[in-house]
Amino acid sequence: MAETISCACCTFRCSRSEDIQFTYIAATSPTSNLPGPWYTRFTHLRLKCAVMTGQRIFYIDSLHKKYGPIVRLSPTEVGVADLDAFREIHKIGTKYLKSDWYQQLANFPKAGIFTMIDPREHGPRRKLLSRSFSRSYLLEHWESTVREKVALCVAQIKKDATRDVADVYHWWMLLASDVTAHLAFGESFNMLQTGQANQFIRVLKKLTMAAGIMVELPLLRLFRFVPIPAVQEIFNCNEYIFRGADRAVQLARSRPGEKNVFAKVIEDCEKEGEGTIDDMDVRIEASNVIIAGTDTTGVTLTYLTWAVLQRPQLQKALEDEVSKLPEGFTENDLLDLPLMNAVIEETHRLYCAAPSSLPRVVPQGGSQIGGHYIPQGTTVSTQAYTFHRDANIWSDPLTFNPYRWIPTKEGGSAEASTPDAKTAFHPFGVGARSCVGIHLARMELRYATAFFFRECKGVKLGKKTTPQTMEFENFFLIAPTAHRCEITFRGENMLGE
Repeated sequence: MAETISCACCTFRCSRSEDIQFTYIAATSPTSNLPGPWYTRFTHLRLKCAVMTGQRIFYIDSLHKKYGPIVRLSPTEVGVADLDAFREIHKIGTKYLKSDWYQQLANFPKAGIFTMIDPREHGPRRKLLSRSFSRSYLLEHWESTVREKVALCVAQIKKDATRDVADVYHWWMLLASDVTAHLAFGESFNMLQTGQANQFIRVLKKLTMAAGIMVELPLLRLFRFVPIPAVQEIFNCNEYIFRGADRAVQLARSRPGEKNVFAKVIEDCEKEGEGTIDDMDVRIEASNVIIAGTDTTGVTLTYLTWAVLQRPQLQKALEDEVSKLPEGFTENDLLDLPLMNAVIEETHRLYCAAPSSLPRVVPQGGSQIGGHYIPQGTTVSTQAYTFHRDANIWSDPLTFNPYRWIPTKEGGSAEASTPDAKTAFHPFGVGARSCVGIHLARMELRYATAFFFRECKGVKLGKKTTPQTMEFENFFLIAPTAHRCEITFRGENMLGE
């Protein structure tokens, strides 16, 4: 008798001959002894469907809720939501290396800091780039640029919201794009001035969706040869981004000493002889900076705006806090604002822009994880989405509550300061593979939050922005399903505290 497996994007039936094949796969699967749905013993089809429909994090989270912290996702992949296992997998010096999924996702001619697997290759590259992304270097060379762009962005948002509605998703994305382009290329895209996204950014928006889908269905890459620009932008997006990064090479080589991250990287490399970086490396790393620094920051600011404007009391408290900043305030002033920084952290917890799996490969000899033996070569995946909503770590985990990050008035410690919470919270990745641009991202977030709630007091959500339109899809990164978030100074706020 045939059996059926269904999901949102496919349905298939197993014939008797297929039953025999699947039985063999299930019997020889290295993960067959683990908890999980019966069909994951012999197929990864259901997982693929979740990826292609933007539901991966929700699907995996539902499996953890049903089967526990260790769950079989496919014959060769295991979901891990055990905190001790998480520490072991991602600790400094771990033997659990990145899987080749990252290289398939990026699809670049050679590996960059995001896709390098061998720690001996990754370490020197990270060290080389880290200097230009250190907080001290950013404060000295880039703070004024970030501040100017944020001020312009908020002015544009305020103008739109005063006339009718402003789409903050659109404007926050332009802000993040202009900042990262200026950093990587040495010149801005100037999209904040025009209010329009250029082709580079249009393609970038498609990249985060298309790249993950093409990992699951590589044959889709053949569509890159279809002579229709809109189709090529979707299925050839990596090469569009890569070609755009040629500008980073030109400016790094022709304008040494100017405000260009890779000019400094090349200079440091030649001066100290540490590591090597050629023109191809610059193209790849510039692409990584743009990809990693645009959607992530734009999406985070969008959900921060959405979360605060749903809560008038919180909005008023935040507006009062930032209104006390001196004229010409700096990032060091922003570090002293407890509520604003707590709002940013709580946004990272509930609306982490990159909450998806961090796939790693079990080292030679296999491992004991969460009380289960996992054979070598198996992929183990942890996801921030699940850890950030774990009721064993966070009280009332689905509620947006920035005060969990602030010590109590009675002198008690903040909930988020517990050892488990500190371990579980990883919006920028974890360990040696954490995001190299974390200081830039935090600088943008602080300035944007401060300027917005200082200049746009009393702003409200637009009527078309609802919990339904702000539900997020997950194609590696998250985004609102409507790809909009409207605010206005007109009308009444649609949502209460």
